[in-house]
Formats: sequence, structure tokens, C-alpha cells
Amino acid sequence: MIGRIHSLETMGTVDGPGVRMVLFLQGCPLRCAYCHNPDTWDAQQGKNITIEEVWTQFERNRSFYKNGGLTVTGGEALMQLPFVIELFKYFRARGIHTCLDTSGIYFEESQREVYEDLMSATSLVILDIKEIDDEKHQALTGQSNQQILKFARFIDEHKVPIWIRHVIVPTITDNADRWYRLGFFVGSLKHLETIDCLPYHVMGKSKYKEMGLTYRLDDIPPASKALASKASAVVLEGIKAYRRHWWSVLK
Repeated sequence: MIGRIHSLETMGTVDGPGVRMVLFLQGCPLRCAYCHNPDTWDAQQGKNITIEEVWTQFERNRSFYKNGGLTVTGGEALMQLPFVIELFKYFRARGIHTCLDTSGIYFEESQREVYEDLMSATSLVILDIKEIDDEKHQALTGQSNQQILKFARFIDEHKVPIWIRHVIVPTITDNADRWYRLGFFVGSLKHLETIDCLPYHVMGKSKYKEMGLTYRLDDIPPASKALASKASAVVLEGIKAYRRHWWSVLK
């Protein structure tokens, strides 16, 4: 089984628990305005790698991964679903924690059995929810968020732990009502472990210039930590509101 990758990081510390090997797969259908890796978009670029080659790289530094494992991200990892499934099965059979970092955009209910196979080999999903409002999501990424939200419920249904990530972009995703709605939605996920509201940064702007691409947020400043903290507080209120509602229904 061969995958096509953009790059491989041997000592990742922010893409799941512990120290991890992080595999960046090539190809992504989203065109997020704040994407800092536009060089991962084209599925025809990158280089081939086999599962055995990934394992060999992992084994070289295995002592560092005692409390970590393998994370597969992108681009969009689900574009190479068969490869990810077989890769995760290979690692899980050897006792390694597997983490899928995805937007969920490729989820299709017609392929439930395939995705159930994926869930059986996945220890954790980091799901990027770019925007809870579908119209705003389409403006931001070029795609609807409906499959993403369905995938969140699918993951939860299969009892796989979920971390949610949401990027706070001044004037774009900077909206208390939508933060609250995001919280109300993720509050319904029984296996939600954490949600991170991440401040938007501009570290990827130089890549757009190098690639001859227009950076759509050229006039938007980076988000402050204070703004991200404010968003986190509002999202938490939404989570609490859903859970109060749930308890009232049970009563």
C-alpha cells in the first residue's frame, strides 16, 4: 500500500498526546482562506511512501514515542482513505496510538462500512471545524460543512475520542453567536475530550507569494491570545447550555 505525502515530522508535540510522528499527506479539496500549507493542495505533488517505510522511520525514534504515537494529517488525510486505514491497522497491531487529524470533508454515509473500518483502527480524531454556519463555511473554505458535522456524529457514535479545533480569525470567524452555536453542537458529542480555539496566524503568507497565489486575508491581522480565550469561554457556555438542555429532557 502506497501513500502520497507532503512531508514527515519526527517529533510533533501539538498533534495529539505525547511526542508523535506526524505524517502530512498530499492533497486537499478545501481552499481555506487562512490555510498555511497551500503546497499540500495538489494531490499530484509530493512523494510516495509505503507503510513499511513509515514504520521504519517510526522505529528509529520509537523510544521518544512512549507516550505518543502516529498522527496522520494533511492536506486532507481522508483523500487517501485506503492508505490511512491500512497504515493505522499496521500501527495498532503493534500497540501504537493512532490519531487522525482531518476536516472530515470527505465523509460519505454511503461508505459507512469503510469508515467503520477506519474507526476500528483509530485511537483519536482531531476534527477541524472551520465554521459552524454553513454559508460562512462555504465562503471561508469553498465547501459546505454538512459532511463535516455528520462525520463528527459518526465518530461519536463509534465511541472514538474527539478533539475539536477551531481557528479564530478577526472579522471572519470572530462572532460570539456562532461560537455559542459551535459549543452547543459539540456539547452533544459524548466522546468530546477537548476543544481548542486557536488564534489565527500569518506564518503561511510567504508561501502564497512563492507559489504565485493570492492570499485572501492579506489585510487581516493575527488573532490575539485574548480573543482566542474569549472564544473558548463562549464555546464553553454553548457546551454547558446543550448539556443543561439534555438533562432537562431526561428529567
